[in-house]
Amino acid sequence: MLTVALIGPDGAGKTTVSNRLQTELGVPVRSIYMGMNMHASDVLLPHTRLLVALRRRARGDDPEAGSDIETVKSAPATVPQRALASVWSSLRLANWLAEGAYRLWVARRHTRRGRVVIFDRHFFADFLGADISADGDWRPLARRIHLFMLQRVFPKPDLVVCLDAPAEVLYARKAEGTLERVRRKREESLAAVSALPHCIVVDATRPPDEVVSEVATAVRALYERRLQERRARGRFFVRALRPGRGRRS
Repeated sequence: MLTVALIGPDGAGKTTVSNRLQTELGVPVRSIYMGMNMHASDVLLPHTRLLVALRRRARGDDPEAGSDIETVKSAPATVPQRALASVWSSLRLANWLAEGAYRLWVARRHTRRGRVVIFDRHFFADFLGADISADGDWRPLARRIHLFMLQRVFPKPDLVVCLDAPAEVLYARKAEGTLERVRRKREESLAAVSALPHCIVVDATRPPDEVVSEVATAVRALYERRLQERRARGRFFVRALRPGRGRRS
C-alpha cells in the first residue's frame, strides 16, 4: 500500500513513534530499521548478518556504528595501498547498495500484501542530507555513485516524516556525541526534506501522544487515498472486461 519514512536526529523519537504507529494506525503495519547501524537492524543479508554477529561477539554492540562511505579520507601514499583502498571502497559500496536493495525488496513484499511499511530512519536522509549540507565539497567516487543510485534508481518513500526539535532539546534527551554533531544531523535531516517528495515536518518538542497522533493522521489520510485509488482502478478494470462492452447492437 505505502511506505513511510521517519527521519530526524537522535533524540527526536523516531523509534518511539515507529513502535506506537504499529498499534495506533489500526491497519497492518511492518516496521523496518533503515539506518546505517547494522547492529540495530533485523533485516540483513546473510553475509552481513554473519559479520555483525562476529563483530558483536568480539566488541559488543556499538550504538554509534555506521557507514563511513560518506567520509572523505586522504589518499594512501603508495600505489599498492591506493589499489587496496580502491578495492575496499568498491566492496564497501557494493555491500551498501546490496543491503539497501534488500531492505527495499523486503518492504516491497509487505506493501504488496497490503501493509503499511514504517521505515525507522532512512539512508536517503542520512546520505542525501549529508551531501546537500556539504555542497561544494569534493566527494569520493564511491560516494558519488552511491548518491546517484539513491537519487536515480532506488524508489523513494511515499511519505517522509521529519521529527524536528532544537538541537539543545535533542541533546538533553539523548546526550550521545556532541551538541555540534546533533546540530549537524538536524541540518542534514532538514536538508533531506527539501530533496525528497511528499515530506512533512513535525514538531517533536511536544508530548509523544501529540506527535504520534499527528503522524498517524497524516499516514491514515494517505492510506485512505491510496485505498480509494486502488478501488477505483479495480472498478475500471471490471468495467473494461465486462462482456459486450463497446459492441454495437
